[in-house]
Amino acid sequence: MTDIELARIGGGSVVLHDARRKMRRTVTLEPFEIGVFAVTEEQLAELLGEPASHPRRPAVDVSWLRAVRMCNAASEWEGLDPAYMFDGEEVRWQVDADGYRLPTEAEWEFACRAGSSAAHYGPLVDVAWTAADGHRHPQDVGGKHPNLHGLFDTLGNVWEWCWDLLDPARYRDYRVFRGGGFADDAWSVRAGTRRGGAPRMHHDDVGLRLARGGFDAVDAAQGWSTAADRERALSDGPLPPGWTPLR
Repeated sequence: MTDIELARIGGGSVVLHDARRKMRRTVTLEPFEIGVFAVTEEQLAELLGEPASHPRRPAVDVSWLRAVRMCNAASEWEGLDPAYMFDGEEVRWQVDADGYRLPTEAEWEFACRAGSSAAHYGPLVDVAWTAADGHRHPQDVGGKHPNLHGLFDTLGNVWEWCWDLLDPARYRDYRVFRGGGFADDAWSVRAGTRRGGAPRMHHDDVGLRLARGGFDAVDAAQGWSTAADRERALSDGPLPPGWTPLR
């Protein structure tokens, strides 16, 4: 398979914002690795044994479930321990595994920001493909300037799936995607913008970026935990006007 180029990201901390709950939390991260580029059509096609129409474009129309299975396929290709265990469509992250996986939301934002506290790590015209460029499809990876970690297109071009649940009290099993896409206006293409979709949903502007890194823990790592997911799924407090939580 075409090599997956990874950048090593040193440990540090990042502040995540939950707009609905009006909460901010600081996450301390251990070092990890993350893709220099989003997964391309060529890489996905090689794993699936099919041709790629546009080899250097980011792979899109990839559901979250397909993305985590692609992570395991890439791990098996390289002889690494798969990060995910499946029970039907229930997925468990084995956090001590060394295989490929999706980044946690905290890892993604920390890697994207690359030390910046602003909405963008550089002028959008220089670092991100957005609606201002007038394109109707994703552009080849690496066509704009990278951030200070050497990562390309973390903003713009395509949204990227993360491991975390979006808001389980309101959206149940929806998973987060980050970064903005080629058809989004500047207000959506920011390091802190959160969106998401159901695990089976697929969109023409959502792809993925691989990460690696195992941790000495169970069901908790890099800003995520099953305990926190359960706590966030509760809706005992005041509800926003007009909002009914899922049952």
